[in-house]
Amino acid sequence: MKIKPIVLEEIKTKHTNYILDLKFVSNITFITGDSGVGKSAVYAFLDEYSSEDNRIRCINYIDHNKPYKTSIKNSKNKVFVIDNADLLLNDNLRRYIVTDTNNQYIIIGRNPSGLFLSQDDINELESKNENGITVFRLKKLFD
Repeated sequence: MKIKPIVLEEIKTKHTNYILDLKFVSNITFITGDSGVGKSAVYAFLDEYSSEDNRIRCINYIDHNKPYKTSIKNSKNKVFVIDNADLLLNDNLRRYIVTDTNNQYIIIGRNPSGLFLSQDDINELESKNENGITVFRLKKLFD
């Protein structure tokens, strides 16, 4: 089920010598990529950015013992950034995310199964050096 972004259509922020320039076309954006491409760095930048924008909630492996599932289900108009999604999202939570029309999701992982995503929703993280600054953007995986 494809729903337009309901919270943010883009995030653009600068962190030292890095720029995040992320655009979203639906309420679930899945980010994948090889090890070392910058997924964890992007998560860290988004986590830092969340201190400026209270609509953004970041969840990663450190939160596996916290009640993040309840937080997701009780929230409205939030963007959940989930790193290490393959470890954190069980089948029930994946089914919930697919039908959630109250929140938006940026999911970082390797396995998009159970999220019923279209090819437009699955992205690789792309990084380019532009004048000495690394710019991170999303690139469709199936272009």
